[in-house]
Amino acid sequence: MKATVIGAAGGIGQPLSLLLKQSPLVTELSLYDIVNAPGVAVDLSHINSPAPVAGFTPQDDGLAKALKGSEVIVIPAGMPRKPGMTRDDLFTANASIVRDLALAIAENAPKAFVLVISNPVNSTVPIFAEVLKKKGVYDPKRLFGVTTLDVVRASTFVAEANGDNLNAGKYHIPVIGGHSGVTIVPLLSQAEPALKDQSKVDALTHRIQFGGDEVVNAKNNTGSATLSMAFAGARFALAVIAAAKGETKDVPDFTFVDLNADAEGAKAIKEVIGNDTAFFSVPVKLGKDGLEKILPIGKTSDFETEAIKKAVEALNGNISKGVDFVEGSKL
Repeated sequence: MKATVIGAAGGIGQPLSLLLKQSPLVTELSLYDIVNAPGVAVDLSHINSPAPVAGFTPQDDGLAKALKGSEVIVIPAGMPRKPGMTRDDLFTANASIVRDLALAIAENAPKAFVLVISNPVNSTVPIFAEVLKKKGVYDPKRLFGVTTLDVVRASTFVAEANGDNLNAGKYHIPVIGGHSGVTIVPLLSQAEPALKDQSKVDALTHRIQFGGDEVVNAKNNTGSATLSMAFAGARFALAVIAAAKGETKDVPDFTFVDLNADAEGAKAIKEVIGNDTAFFSVPVKLGKDGLEKILPIGKTSDFETEAIKKAVEALNGNISKGVDFVEGSKL
């Protein structure tokens, strides 16, 4: 399957591209960025895994060339978080970038699975959706906001809290909502294995919601989460590819999606979050055509129910911001 990484020369894009190059599921790898993508491609091409790699820049219609024939497109492009910035602060800079990429995808790879990492995901995914709708090629089952890092952090942090670091990869904690601050809702009551010390729920929830700040602070305000995001992005991308090839697994994936992608499955979700929220990160079953089914979120604690209310309130503003941006754009 041909995978394309847009923003491939950046802090997320390079390690993400490396991880995809290592996978036998990727049979062709296309890299695009405004600079340096050809160099990254040549570097990766020396790795003795099967996928050939090509790199493109804007010159000579490079974006269209990078996208042609793409089946999975992973997008970490855009401005990274800087000191003091929230994901929402990135909106002004990244909204135009995302809109233009959506237009290029609509023209050159309208059937591809589109995986959006570009922040703020709560707004950039709705931008993609609105642009693709206006171009008549929108399939909500093929558009995903990548929230996998929140799930990865939750499993890591709960394992640490249990004194079980060596088994962190075996922990499964549902994380729903969005991908920014209070919109991130870890369902610690459903953790498997269970959180041993329930007095840590409040602190752990906050840590999962604002884990990105730990990275910014540890990097002395010179960078944000890149390596962990690349790991999470590659994990979700490979899950999409594997499902498209007919592979199945026991645990669900979590991703920020248009709930209309599975209206029947979303009914139980909307009973919890209300009917006004168009996008939400939910447990899903992936299949050959992308999102196959939205799965129930299960019973939530009183603490989690209140957290969901706060998440929905913030999310609705984020989503509207993205939709309004497209409405005010000339496409």
